[in-house]
Amino acid sequence: MAVPGIAGSVNVMLAIHEKKTAAIELYRPLRNYIASHYSERDAQNLEDDLEAVRQMRSDLENPQSSDALPEVRRDLLQSYYRALCAMESRFPISPDRDHINAFSFVWYDAFKPNKKASQQNIHLEKAAVLFNLGAAHSQIALSADRTGAAGLKVACNSFQAAAGAFAFLRDNASIKASVGSSATLDVSPECSGMLERLMLAQAQECFFEKVIGDAKPPGLCSKVARQVSLYYEEAYAALGAPPLSQHFDRTWISHVQLKSAQFYAEACYRAGLDLHEKEEIAQEIARLKSGINALADAKKSSKGVAAPLLDAVSKLETNLNRNLEIAVKENDRVYLMRIPPAGSLQPLPAASLVKPLHMGDVLDASKERLFASLVPDSSAKALSKYTEMVDNIIRTQVEKLQQGSEITRVKLKEMDLPDSILAMEGNFTMPIDIKEDVEAVQVVGGPSGLEGELQQLKDLKRVNEELLIQTEEMLRKEEREDAQFRVQFGGQWTRPQSTTLTKTLHDRLNKFAANIKQASDSDARIERAIKDHSALMEILNCRPIESALPIVSRPIMSLDGNEDAIVGALKQSLRQLETLSAQRAGLEDMLKEMKRNDDILPKLMSSTGSYEDLFRKEIAKYDQICEEITQNIEAQEQLLFQIQAQNDEFAAVFNLEDYRAAREKTYKQIAAAVAKFREIKDNINEGLKFYITLQDAIMNVKQQGNDFVMTRNLQCTEMVESMQKKMASLSFSDGKPAGYGYQSAGPSNPPVNSYCLPPEPLPHSRSGAYSHPYPHEQHQQHPRPGAYSAPYPPYAAPPPPPQQQQQQHQQQQPPYHAVPMGGGAYQTAQQQQQHPPGGDYGQPAYPGWRGSYYNTAAQQQQPAAPQQPRPPYTLPAGPYPPQGSYYGRPQ
Repeated sequence: MAVPGIAGSVNVMLAIHEKKTAAIELYRPLRNYIASHYSERDAQNLEDDLEAVRQMRSDLENPQSSDALPEVRRDLLQSYYRALCAMESRFPISPDRDHINAFSFVWYDAFKPNKKASQQNIHLEKAAVLFNLGAAHSQIALSADRTGAAGLKVACNSFQAAAGAFAFLRDNASIKASVGSSATLDVSPECSGMLERLMLAQAQECFFEKVIGDAKPPGLCSKVARQVSLYYEEAYAALGAPPLSQHFDRTWISHVQLKSAQFYAEACYRAGLDLHEKEEIAQEIARLKSGINALADAKKSSKGVAAPLLDAVSKLETNLNRNLEIAVKENDRVYLMRIPPAGSLQPLPAASLVKPLHMGDVLDASKERLFASLVPDSSAKALSKYTEMVDNIIRTQVEKLQQGSEITRVKLKEMDLPDSILAMEGNFTMPIDIKEDVEAVQVVGGPSGLEGELQQLKDLKRVNEELLIQTEEMLRKEEREDAQFRVQFGGQWTRPQSTTLTKTLHDRLNKFAANIKQASDSDARIERAIKDHSALMEILNCRPIESALPIVSRPIMSLDGNEDAIVGALKQSLRQLETLSAQRAGLEDMLKEMKRNDDILPKLMSSTGSYEDLFRKEIAKYDQICEEITQNIEAQEQLLFQIQAQNDEFAAVFNLEDYRAAREKTYKQIAAAVAKFREIKDNINEGLKFYITLQDAIMNVKQQGNDFVMTRNLQCTEMVESMQKKMASLSFSDGKPAGYGYQSAGPSNPPVNSYCLPPEPLPHSRSGAYSHPYPHEQHQQHPRPGAYSAPYPPYAAPPPPPQQQQQQHQQQQPPYHAVPMGGGAYQTAQQQQQHPPGGDYGQPAYPGWRGSYYNTAAQQQQPAAPQQPRPPYTLPAGPYPPQGSYYGRPQ
């Protein structure tokens, strides 16, 4: 049986001509509106956008100026439509006084050029642009070379794009352009729907040409051809119904009708080939007859149809008749099958391979930058409302996620998971607060470091005692010197006594000594506390501290040996719970990321419909993640029930009650050890602070004493020099040698400052005992050669008798001597510390440092040698001063 090629070498298709428009001026009215409703500055900033709109409208008015290529025309129409969407929400165009009313849009009917529509709104302009966009796509398709695969693909895609443009016109702009105003019929919903079907029919026809060219099976070719026929039938039905029946030229209707019949017959022809291969001759004959009858009916009203189409129909009819004749002969000779009537045949199957191209993405003006800086109040309010809706969704879902995580944490804590599992494996965990407390203790040295700090207390105490000794010795030395000069010069030594002037300093030194005695008792209590609680605090030396915790032990005897299975099942459930927790964290991050990227303002500015519809569409994108959150929470609830049952079994097998009791006991022991350590540590720190503060106070008094001694020595020098001058003048006036009749204590007069030496530097280190500068011995008389001989220097006092000298020596013995020691740990700090003079030496005298806390009897029994070490402090014990601190405050 002969199988012809494509039915007709030339398939005639239709392209749509564009609508024509009248020229209008957009630039000036738009600029005036911006200047009056926004600002002149905004108008100046938007000059480029206004010029771009003016140029696009000018190119639209003059198709020749934009280039003859339909592709260029298509791009212009798409850009201009997006610009119109951006303008619609910013520039109200209507006859109202407050709106832009300086021009009207005028468009002519594409099929009846003598008819036009004029409107003062942007809807007609948008509808006309969409119509022309569909027309441009149809022209691109028609101009493609369909003899090649590439051209055939371009034609098919362009027809689908044209169908998409007309469908977009019908759904978005046709009704708005027709409501309340006159509009041409070519942009009506009926016409745009008919054109959509026509473009789909021609796109499906391109597919038919492809399957025929690829020699696909007859059954597939029949399905494709039948769908072509159906699309043409729909277009023909729309053309034959009002209001389009009287609007289109008769040749359009004849063309579409004949095309529908042609491809129905083509489908019957291809189905007949498939039936012949299956030897279903009766069905083949019936299909061929049906196709021939359809062609015959269509040819009756084919006046004005293009000749190539008629030729293609005639060739198809010839092929149908030839195959019918062959099938009838075979049936009469061989098969003898009854031919079914046409009405009993099943509808031919169809396969649609095309659909309208979705133009929403192509024509989306949300990314259009024209006039982006202009935001009307209505759009701003709508944006605020949408943002609030999104925030409510985010807040609700985040709260659900956080609540789910909190429920998991509480449930696991109640079940002591996963701590009990980790404890069985030796991976201990400890409450964060206890662990941090122990780490803080270990960082500062732990219990083993308390001994070293206690030794620091002792060292500081010893340093303060030495400073007291040094200061007292310095003052006593000056007092002895003053007393000796007073004995030597008698009534001529008129300055105040040192014991009177140093009373305040001695009082302060006495108080410091009492403070040290009280502090010694506190030091002893600290030392006892360290010794008494060392066993309690020993647990704090464990590193890591988790090693001090008890472990979960396996049962000694097992009846069924399923311990490992119980533990394994519980671990698996915990891992699943952890996976759900990680998913919640990811869902929360996803929600926040969606909110950050959810910028609806461009869509609001380009939206031409209801804001509520846009809100519902945009909010819907959160539905999927909200559903995932709900599923996660439900899965967690079920898993927690499962873990509860598994944990009960685990606790029963491994006797967790005893483990938990032992662990809590250890926690309490650690907490008690930390508390005791902190108590002792605080007391030690208080002691260190006390001794350091006391040392500063003693150093201050020592500096005052040093300044006092230096001042007294200067006074001594001046007084001795003055008396020497007086004695010299008396000697020369009497013609006698100077002197008081005392024998000389030496071969010559001593220097003026032999008894008025400046105070020795007082070392801060324990360098040894101070030595007395006055040797208590008899001065021997030595005759002096020369003009005169004085038994004593003019400023020297006669030595007392030996017995009186012994008594005087015992009375002037210092109360204690500095014990020679090596340098202490705080020596450097003491040496570096400098104190300004703080005493007014005309103030009342300082009392002697002979309080009741010194063992004066023991001091009087000491030998007179000044180098013998003094006894230690033997202050009588007394109650602590009424104060809250562990140590008394230095006074």
